[in-house]
Amino acid sequence: MDFNDTPEEAEYRATARAWLDANVPEHKAMPHADDLAAARAWQARKAAAGYAQITWPKEWGGGGGTPIQSVIFGQEEARHPVQYGYFTIGLGMCVPTVMAFADDATKQRFVGPALRGEEIWSQLFSEPAGGSDVAAIRTRAVRDGDDWIVNGQKVWTSGAHYSDFGIVLVRTNPDVPKHKGLTMFWLDLRSAGVEIRPIHQMSGGSNFNEVYFTDVRIPDAQRLGKVDDGWRVALVTLMNERLAVGGGGGAGPREILKLARELDAGEGTLLQDKAFRQKLADWYVQAEGLRNTRMRTITALSRGQTPGPESSIGKIIAANQLQDIGNSAVEAEDQFGIINDAAVSPMRALFQSAVMNAPGLRIAGGTDEILKNIIAERVLGLPGEIRTDKEAAFRDLPAGR
Repeated sequence: MDFNDTPEEAEYRATARAWLDANVPEHKAMPHADDLAAARAWQARKAAAGYAQITWPKEWGGGGGTPIQSVIFGQEEARHPVQYGYFTIGLGMCVPTVMAFADDATKQRFVGPALRGEEIWSQLFSEPAGGSDVAAIRTRAVRDGDDWIVNGQKVWTSGAHYSDFGIVLVRTNPDVPKHKGLTMFWLDLRSAGVEIRPIHQMSGGSNFNEVYFTDVRIPDAQRLGKVDDGWRVALVTLMNERLAVGGGGGAGPREILKLARELDAGEGTLLQDKAFRQKLADWYVQAEGLRNTRMRTITALSRGQTPGPESSIGKIIAANQLQDIGNSAVEAEDQFGIINDAAVSPMRALFQSAVMNAPGLRIAGGTDEILKNIIAERVLGLPGEIRTDKEAAFRDLPAGR
């Protein structure tokens, strides 16, 4: 691994840092993490300068740059209090799928507005009966002339309540094995028959949604890829999804170390507790291992190579560590650990937020079990998991009532 920037990368970092220092709005202009208007304005400013999607071709509004330049800009942008999470799913997963499979007219219509933050996209894959098996989709699309009639339900759809468009994976042929009867479409989420119900989370937020389809009519012109070839299209989306959610952030070893230095444990600070110091050491070692693993990915990008499936390691470690640190910090705060109020709780309720959000991160982009299978099979070369339903027609698979 090479931990240092090349001369060209160092020059790009300096340019990106200078632009960010000159263009990031004052913190007071972005008063809340959910300020969509401020996020749109920042996204538009980045797009105008070619920083919104650095690796996209310039003819599509991107920067025409390299993956390592995108990593460098992301590292520098993370130093500033700006919000861009509204666009992560659209620009990281949905729009690249549209760019790969849609016709030129569709790409001309959607790429620019998404890049500038004018339109937001969401991904409609997960279903109540599917669990971690994307191919177990039961939302059904039936051909009706030049249209498809869609009925069914999606769940855990992030951001659907503020999204304009989405990509949806549906079952178009139940008479073939489950991976072979899927088709993907893009759709307007304001279409007749689409009902979006936000899910109230224990954190108090409602970022996830249930989405119901009742006789929703989708033109065949909105199909992405061939009929019954949606699994191949979905793999493009899923690969991008795991890269998008694989990073860390929030409550980490440094943050809980700061808390331990300040928190009264009865006989001195928490930092003086030997058992807790052992936990700190374990988290630090984990964090360093995770950092070095990420550096392998960054080194591959710097050399123009494609990162391998080992990047799945990052999400497993980061999400589990976030949950462990959050739980330990809340316990250490004793009776004050139940206070989820940024104005009162230590560290602005950072650890309370970690406790409530980490379980979702262990599911998003593939559960721990799914990612461990990927690592076992594709990194370690272990035998694949036995799948008895691989060749059976989907309609013959057992299902609950």
